[in-house]
Formats: sequence, structure tokens, C-alpha cells
Amino acid sequence: MIGLAVIGAGYWGPNLVRNAQATPALHLRYLCDLDVEKAQRVLGQYSTVRATASLDEVLADPDVHAVAIATPAATHLPVALAALEAGKHVLVEKPLAANFEDGLKLVETAEQRGLTLMLDHTFAYTSSVQHLRKIIRGGDLGDIQYIDSVRINLGLVQPDVDVLWDLAPHDLSIFEAILPDDVRPVEVSAHGSDPIGAGVACVGHLTVRLSNGAITHVHVNWLSPTKIRTMVIGGSQRTVVWDDNNPAQRLSIYDRGVDLSPEQQKISYRTGDMVAPALVEREALRSMMAEFAASISEKRAPLTDGRAGLRVLAVLEAASESLRSGGVFVPVQQVEGRVS
Repeated sequence: MIGLAVIGAGYWGPNLVRNAQATPALHLRYLCDLDVEKAQRVLGQYSTVRATASLDEVLADPDVHAVAIATPAATHLPVALAALEAGKHVLVEKPLAANFEDGLKLVETAEQRGLTLMLDHTFAYTSSVQHLRKIIRGGDLGDIQYIDSVRINLGLVQPDVDVLWDLAPHDLSIFEAILPDDVRPVEVSAHGSDPIGAGVACVGHLTVRLSNGAITHVHVNWLSPTKIRTMVIGGSQRTVVWDDNNPAQRLSIYDRGVDLSPEQQKISYRTGDMVAPALVEREALRSMMAEFAASISEKRAPLTDGRAGLRVLAVLEAASESLRSGGVFVPVQQVEGRVS
């Protein structure tokens, strides 16, 4: 049993608590929050899990082997660094840190101490993304030619980050999980607008150029009256449409597309079948918690390890620079090492 403490009892903390308690390999010992009464309300009157406001108390307990951090991004560095220096494995909510330099410090500290550092990139553990990872890396789609992603809804306008930093990490972490090892973001162009005067971009568009020459596009928006979560992944052999709002048919795989004969320079169109694979619905956060426990016990890197989080952070930082510079393409800092 891996002794676990959850740090943060706000929006996401209760979800971590619930799934940690449902994971057999984990033993939840603490819920830590500056508001102890809030932590106690999350745990309930009869819980044996201890509520505390003291991070020091949690990190000093030898029965706590790991922590799951669900605090504001600006606090990720001090909280995660303190945990790593105390010899604890760390699961941290996205983004890894407030900037690339802080994220790199966490990654290097974890690697130097032989500890697991994992990102809560929850979408990477959904049945849809796991299936996409399998068929894309298995070559079923052929070469990736483009990706178009839309993630819009009437969302909570954040006071400390823009819509790109709030919503785009989901799409970028999905790209990180599904793309082949030799296909990576190399440069990004970002555009945004603030039509309501919030002081940060509320509508954003990212264009990410991949190392194979393909273009990916991400549209994120806090102001849409309707919730849309779709992704179209075009390959040289097949194309997948993912509609995350359609539980009856989340994935549709089309054997349709455009081919060009190199010899005759002639375009032809494929009009084959559409297949909707049957997916086993499960809570992604439960699978993520199980992966965290397994990576600790098996002493291996998790799917969404610290370097995966650092690569997402690198794209976000390049996007912010592009946004400040009027949308010019900005190179993405490369991070070596990747989970196969």
C-alpha cells in the first residue's frame, strides 16, 4: 500500500480524494488545505483520513510515500519541490509549473532522487485517447497530415491565466500521448482576443507545426454558449473524428480521403467505410491514479511523466511569446526523453 496525501481541497482535490480511495494500491492518509474545515467537509464526518493545514506535517510523516497536488499553478513549484526534497513521489495537476524553468527544476529534482513525477493529464487516460494512441502509433491511419481540435464552452474566466493556459493543455497533452515518438511540435503561432475586457485572452487559436511538416490547430474559448469537444485527426490512410460529447459514438474512423498519384500527378478520392469502435467507458481519473501507483511500485516512468508535462509547458510558453508578438511563429524548446 502506497501512503498518499492530497494537497488542495478546492475544485479538483475532491476528485483526487474519491479516486484515490477507490484505488486498491493507494492508502489515502491526509487531505491538506489551508482551510481545514473545507478539507473536513470534503472527507465527511466519519472519514479516517486526516484533515490538516500543515504541509510540513504531511511531508514529515514516513507513512506518506506520495502526494497528489491540486493547488493553483503558481504554487506548484514550492509545493512539489518540497515534496520531492522530502522523498515523496509527486502527482501534480496541469500545468506542471508556472513556467518552463520551474518545470525543468522539478523534473531534474525528481530524476536526481529517483522519484516519480507525474502529470494529471487526465484526458490521456480516457478510452478514446488510449484507442487513438494505439491506432496512430500502430500505423492504422498512415502518416499524420493534420489535426483540428475545438474545445469551447461557457467556461469560468480565470483571473490568473488566459484561455490558452487554461484549456489548451488538455489538447496539447492529448497530442503528446497519441503522436508517434518522432513527431513533435517544433513551432507555434498563437492568436487571442478579449472581447469582454477581462484583461486576458478569452478566445484563443493555436497553430502548431509538427516535425513531420503537418499542422495542428487548437481553438479554445470561454465564451461559447454551447460545449463542443471535437478533434479531427487526418492520416494518409484513414481519418478519425472524435466527438467527446457523444458517449454513444465517441470515435468514428473513416476510410475516406484524397490521394495523389506521384506518377500521374492525378488526384483521386477514396470513399470507403466508416467504423465506430466499441470503447469500454471508464473514469479516466481512476485509470490515472492506478498508473501513478503502478509507476511507483514498478519503478518506471508513467505515461504522463514530468518530461511530458515539460513538453506541454514548452508549447504554452512559445504560444505566450507568439501572442505577445502578434502571432508570429515561435520555436518550441525541445525536451528529450519520451515514454514509448
